[in-house]
Amino acid sequence: MRLTVRTAVPGFTTARPPPPRPEGMDMPIDAARAVAAEPRTAELAWDHKDVLLYHLGVGAGRPATDAEELRYTLESRLQVLPSFSTVAGGAMALAGGLAAPGIEVDLATVLHGGQRIELHRPIPVTGRATAIGRVEAVHDKGKAAVIVLRSDVHDDEGPLWSASTRIFVRGEGGFGGERGPSDRLEAPEREPDRTVERATREDQALLYRLCGDWNPLHADPEFAELAGFDRPILHGLCSYGIVLKAVVDAALGGDATRVRAYSTRFAGILFPGETMRIRMWNEGEGRIQVLATSVERDHAPVLADTLIEHT
Repeated sequence: MRLTVRTAVPGFTTARPPPPRPEGMDMPIDAARAVAAEPRTAELAWDHKDVLLYHLGVGAGRPATDAEELRYTLESRLQVLPSFSTVAGGAMALAGGLAAPGIEVDLATVLHGGQRIELHRPIPVTGRATAIGRVEAVHDKGKAAVIVLRSDVHDDEGPLWSASTRIFVRGEGGFGGERGPSDRLEAPEREPDRTVERATREDQALLYRLCGDWNPLHADPEFAELAGFDRPILHGLCSYGIVLKAVVDAALGGDATRVRAYSTRFAGILFPGETMRIRMWNEGEGRIQVLATSVERDHAPVLADTLIEHT
């Protein structure tokens, strides 16, 4: 198996069309082989400094002395946002997850399509755990493939969280596989129960990338221009964390341990310095549906099909 990488950075997002495939070249994805491959195991470790940095990366600490913010920024009061699971111990290395038997893709054609986490219990402030990852499914969307990566994480006390990452690979469909399910959620036709706005800093991406995603798309203007953007964009998983924090603070009494699951589709981009408008609908039975958009760009979608399940 060969993994063709045109950038050494995981999760590369680009607006360019995929390169043409030479005539007669076999499709690079063998779905049956990928799904049947042996799971990969990785050891994860983190402490309060990693948690604090992540929280700052998703906008915590404003105002710095606010008691409600100190639960994210002061080690003596610290709770852990469940979305920290996407970076804990380097868990965001998508390139490693894509380097499975049966998969040969160019990371320049890869988009992070969606993310879901399920919490089995609250994430501890300091931890050591084992992640077991595998390719759960490969869907054929015709002009693209969707690779679903599954990761189950446990420590000495038992299961901690499970994560499902959907990777959209442009130009790699047509291999004869199943299309897979649709996860689209129609926005409720009533006014949201809550609406909040969260401004991001101009240096938000520079701070968040210290959590482990070094993709120059989020820092280097020249690289961003090559990818089709007029300036660097914010990490999708940073927007993911900002939205979860907003929902925890506005709808769950600031208690991050109430979150049981969180799923989203990355529907668009956010530029650092822009403001997200986050609309929330209480759907009953411990479900909050969310839509996040960019205020400055006429409410262009950022996160869609977003659902938070809670106690």
